[in-house]
Amino acid sequence: MAFFNTLNTRFRQHAAYRRTRHELESLPFDVKVDLDLNGRERDVAKAAIYG
Repeated sequence: MAFFNTLNTRFRQHAAYRRTRHELESLPFDVKVDLDLNGRERDVAKAAIYG
């Protein structure tokens, strides 16, 4: 049963990562520059979801 719990957790984390990355990538360029996110969307999303 632990295997399925782990698998479920990983699927949920990956879905959250994809949503977060998509939201960050869809921000306007000037907002990305202000937040110092331009070009780092994947790294920021990964840190936000996986720690």
